[in-house]
Amino acid sequence: MLRLTPKHLFWLKVIFHLLGLLPIGYLVLTVILGRAGGDPVQHIIHYTGIGALNALAATLLISPIAKLTKQGLLMQTRRLVGLYVFAYATLHILAFFSLDLLFAWGLLFSEVVKRPYILVGAVAYLIVTALAVTSFKALMRKMGRRWQTLHNGVYLVAILAPIHFYWSVKSEIIEPSLYILGFSVLLLWRMPWFKRRFSRKGVNKTAQKVTSASR
Repeated sequence: MLRLTPKHLFWLKVIFHLLGLLPIGYLVLTVILGRAGGDPVQHIIHYTGIGALNALAATLLISPIAKLTKQGLLMQTRRLVGLYVFAYATLHILAFFSLDLLFAWGLLFSEVVKRPYILVGAVAYLIVTALAVTSFKALMRKMGRRWQTLHNGVYLVAILAPIHFYWSVKSEIIEPSLYILGFSVLLLWRMPWFKRRFSRKGVNKTAQKVTSASR
């Protein structure tokens, strides 16, 4: 298997930047050309929300992929991908507040009361903001152990964000249900008992292969 080098890591980060920026360019082009559907505002809100969920899923996937493939350098891309979670979530909230509510602060508070899913999304966004602000190495060193405790909050975001999506839809629940399932798997993967069980299966399969080969 090809081992990642610092040179490979540079180009991998370039690819991740393109994957993060191109969808935004596509959204702008779609809106300019009038191809954002019958309700462009809801299209923008939904599109940026999905972008945040996808970036979050990608962030959570990096660690298990790095461990399975033994590519430790891959872990150095987590901050980059995580910042795109913050970028898309910020665009999502800005689109909702500016295009849907027209900057009406009073209406925002009443919407939070009427629609609990907005409160759930707001809590997730506050956590994501805290993670983005403290993602730099200088703050990481300054915070010490507290940094890791804070950044474990990404797992809470992985619970709140798909719930926010599920509650926000009126009828089409298939897509948010798939996100809930996907994030559930990503979180289960990090459970110690799940890792032990997976490791035992891997050891048993290896032992079976060795036994078969020796016959």
